[in-house]
Amino acid sequence: ATAGFDDKIRFWEAPSGICSRELRCPDSQVNCLEITPDKQFLAAGGNPHIRLYDINNTTNHNPVLTLEGHQSSVTSIGFQRDGRYLYSGSEDGTVKLWDLRSPTYSRSFESGANVNSVALHPNQAEIISGDSNGSVKIWDLGSSRCINELVPDAHASSSSQNSTNTRIAIQAVDIS
Repeated sequence: ATAGFDDKIRFWEAPSGICSRELRCPDSQVNCLEITPDKQFLAAGGNPHIRLYDINNTTNHNPVLTLEGHQSSVTSIGFQRDGRYLYSGSEDGTVKLWDLRSPTYSRSFESGANVNSVALHPNQAEIISGDSNGSVKIWDLGSSRCINELVPDAHASSSSQNSTNTRIAIQAVDIS
């Protein structure tokens, strides 16, 4: 699936390159997408909400759930391994953890700058965020606080883990 500033989510058939389905999000661009671990739902982060769509329901183009709580564009989203929780980062400077059984967030962390990237640590107990000030923060879900902060010389824009979950890479942009 792909999305963009044209307010559309497109599903593609990989072998043929044909767009097989299109969803329209008329009130917001779509900044990020993530599929649940069980491949049943697609989360779309926009401005300022997150919408969940049933991937297998090709007749209903409406979201099955809309999460509201961010005050600005959602820039990054992901799911906990069991799919019960979704985590998000936003230009409003917050990282949020959402329990998908309820329509509100269960925790919110103040980053102090636009959050560009969020990733869940393999231990499933910490969220790692990168922000526009260049900081990489580790948020402990048990204590609901920042337990470590790295401040590189450039702005952190994205993060990714290796396949064995032993390392995390941070992409940074030097704007000096």
